[in-house]
Amino acid sequence: MTATLTAEQALDEFRAAGALLEGHFILSSGLHSPVFLQKMFVFQDPARTERLCRALAEKAREAFGPIDIVASPAVGGIVPGYETARWLGAKAIFVEREDGRFRLRRGFTIPPGARVLMVEDIITTGLSSRETLEALAEHRGTIVGAACLIDRSGGKAEIGVRRVALATLDIPAYAPDALPAALAALPAVKPGSRALAGAA
Repeated sequence: MTATLTAEQALDEFRAAGALLEGHFILSSGLHSPVFLQKMFVFQDPARTERLCRALAEKAREAFGPIDIVASPAVGGIVPGYETARWLGAKAIFVEREDGRFRLRRGFTIPPGARVLMVEDIITTGLSSRETLEALAEHRGTIVGAACLIDRSGGKAEIGVRRVALATLDIPAYAPDALPAALAALPAVKPGSRALAGAA
């Protein structure tokens, strides 16, 4: 039985979880947006998370072939990275911030020649993806590509490797000094986790 989900079915999982929010949000990147994808509402449901990550694993396998290690940024990427790795039959590791930079810690290693897939939850500007890939490049594995549940950059965020996504959206994001009047009129909420120690 195939685990493939269409982009609309993937988004339906977010909608059903109450994770597709509208308002005025300050994203982890510092940009402002009228839409926020609260993936933790999805990840609190193991069955929903399994459906999404199984489909992502299938898409990644078709695109990149066998995977030995899935590596993700902490905090937001840990759950989808682990669950995607489970369906790929791969190990799951993550990078976290140390002195302001992502690094592998906790004794995680990447053996020479290991095929590594970087897995993210949501890509907006691609910053945490780029930082994760930079950290992984310091090791002797082979980075085969990247995968994410939702690419909200419309595919425009440059991360330096080929990527696949369950759904690609073009959701507007604005610099703080370039807000549309309608968005500026709403109170801003900052729901992200990048300010947390070790966060993505």
